[in-house]
Amino acid sequence: MRSPLSDYLDTVAPGGACPDHLVVPRSLAQSMPVRWQQVFVGLLADLHDAYPDVVWPEYDVSAVRAEPLTELDDDQLARHGYVTELGPDGELEYRDADDRVVPGSLPVRVAAPDTVPPASAGQVPRGTVVLS
Repeated sequence: MRSPLSDYLDTVAPGGACPDHLVVPRSLAQSMPVRWQQVFVGLLADLHDAYPDVVWPEYDVSAVRAEPLTELDDDQLARHGYVTELGPDGELEYRDADDRVVPGSLPVRVAAPDTVPPASAGQVPRGTVVLS
């Protein structure tokens, strides 16, 4: 079922959303105007109140970016479970862990520099963070 939030996160949101999670950098959330923070806290409280029986795990969030297989070196390919070999026509093929040929354009998530300051940076003035 579609919802305004899923529509936004799937089509408009520039970052911080993946298929299963929404990440809000704490430094940016804490730098919002106080009224926005009050509304945000209220929404988070409503979320937790609506799902009181959920056992919330701890998360380890890291910055990544999608890169096609063609842009990865052999070590990165191996880390993600892919290998390259020459196909019957002499062209380079990418194969997954099940030995299936996959397109070189297949995107995989690789580590990337985190361009958002950590919460310990304090207030982050609007317009000072350059996201790439």
